[in-house]
Amino acid sequence: EPGLAAKVFRTLADASVNVDMIVQNVSERDRTDISFTVPLEDLEVATATCEGLADDLAFSGVMADPDLGRVSVVGAGMASNPGVAATMFETLAENDVNIEMIATSPIRISCVIAEEDVDRATVALHTAYGLD
Repeated sequence: EPGLAAKVFRTLADASVNVDMIVQNVSERDRTDISFTVPLEDLEVATATCEGLADDLAFSGVMADPDLGRVSVVGAGMASNPGVAATMFETLAENDVNIEMIATSPIRISCVIAEEDVDRATVALHTAYGLD
């Protein structure tokens, strides 16, 4: 139904929740999943806000995970350099880091991963891109 995402994110904005990464899957069988990240300090308000919309918008559920973090590769030349994403994903895989969510823009690739893996992933990515 058009407008559901608008209602969710307007309500979150009105609750002063800062939403960052947003990923929506392809709808199938009248179901669409929307995943997004918020700062840890906004998680409780974001969860309660979404749960408050559940009946009105016919959500099947709201899930929150406070044990996630994010690593990003950022650079203006990414669009013209093939393999940036492949290198990132290979580096994470080689270091046994599971990717929970991926979001991209012309200058950034961000991966949501387990919080406990963030430091190790950051060091590995710095090495992979010659930044150490």
